[in-house]
Amino acid sequence: MGKLRFLFALWMAKLSIPALRITRHNGTDFPGSLAVKLCPDFLKYIGKPAHIVAVTGTNGKTTVANMLGDVLTAEGKSVLSNRAGSNIVSGISTALLKGCDLLGRVRPGYDLAVLEVDERSAPKVYPYVKPDYIAVTNLFRDSIMRNAHPGYIADILTRSFPRESKLILNADDLISGSVAPENQRVYFGIDRLPTDVTECENLLNDMRICPKCAGKLRYEYRRYHHIGRAVCESCGFHSPDSDYLATKVDIAAHTMCIRESGVEYPYTLITDSLHNIYNIVTVIAALRQLGFDHETIARRMAEVKIPASRLSEEKIGGVNVIMQMSKDKNALACSRNFDYIRSKPGRKELLVMMNCMGVAKSWSENPSWMYDTDFEFLNSDDVTCLVCAGPRAYDYKLRLLLAGIPEEKIRLAEDEFAALELLPLTPGDDVYILYGVDGMPLAHRVKAKLKEMLLAKEGAE
Repeated sequence: MGKLRFLFALWMAKLSIPALRITRHNGTDFPGSLAVKLCPDFLKYIGKPAHIVAVTGTNGKTTVANMLGDVLTAEGKSVLSNRAGSNIVSGISTALLKGCDLLGRVRPGYDLAVLEVDERSAPKVYPYVKPDYIAVTNLFRDSIMRNAHPGYIADILTRSFPRESKLILNADDLISGSVAPENQRVYFGIDRLPTDVTECENLLNDMRICPKCAGKLRYEYRRYHHIGRAVCESCGFHSPDSDYLATKVDIAAHTMCIRESGVEYPYTLITDSLHNIYNIVTVIAALRQLGFDHETIARRMAEVKIPASRLSEEKIGGVNVIMQMSKDKNALACSRNFDYIRSKPGRKELLVMMNCMGVAKSWSENPSWMYDTDFEFLNSDDVTCLVCAGPRAYDYKLRLLLAGIPEEKIRLAEDEFAALELLPLTPGDDVYILYGVDGMPLAHRVKAKLKEMLLAKEGAE
């Protein structure tokens, strides 16, 4: 009966794909959502490639999964992925059913699957999907109402990861680096940097005491929040050593090395943001585990790009327009972006529109996450204007005022398009559009309107 139900769900889901294509809804996870509704254990029966890599963690999993898929595809591999859908059960089901035949068997052409998996979906995914490797980027505080605390998420992952999966973990994150202690594991990390500190500069600091003896941790160096290298002065517990360590990181020269087994291999840096360097090192570690040599990985990594949905830049009418996803409800993601913005030279104008659009009709996210976010990083002379827009505009204005930002720098418009009129758009300035995950379509329409304004202004001059 279960198999018959699965086949019915599979056929209905497959029939929905051309219908969605006709109606131009290609990028949805509706096929998988329909399949799971008709057959709740759909993932149990659907065919899967012989090799699977899963990517999870609070931040960076989309970037890592996409870059990993890009490199594998460039190397001639046929890869199944859920990059066009969601990272929960429905999105993963959609990805897998697109790679199987009418009997649910995976088509022979697919070499492997790269699946981005939401942390909270782990108990529903891993009973049926047994990855060869699971990369965990990091664990931080995320949506309070959904994810509670990183320790809670770490426990979910520990209980859910298949014992046979080999883990690729962040040596600089004592929370994610300690999940599923019975599993085989390798570690990646970044060596000490000139910008490192020893005391936490952030509002969030979730790893202060030793997980073994509850003694106080001392950080030999710290990047941000609890990311760094720590040691317990009471019992000697310390951060694990990295199997894949980024050394000689030179952002200005766009170079770094990866040290493995005492040998250093040169790489080109394709980003100047620290959190994306971590994403790159994660991809390199995963590719090494898959058997690729450093020369091949270095060549391919020099060609890939950070997904444009996360960060893109365009010069328009003398103004540099930067689209930067700043995940609403995620204090760490926003803090990292604010830190990145303050590190960039030149004058900046910000359109702050990180609003959770999808839930506005049914409930409201607890805005306490804003008070875990380092808005203080934006209290800088070179940040000349901050325009708060959207349903949370007044919340953002209040938080910016509490961060010590002068009120004359802050402007407000509930309508995102009207907010564009409040930006000075001074030639030579960098204009940042900061948007949330489900605000991406709106953000692109806002950028299109801004482009129209800037080109019209340029033409008038």
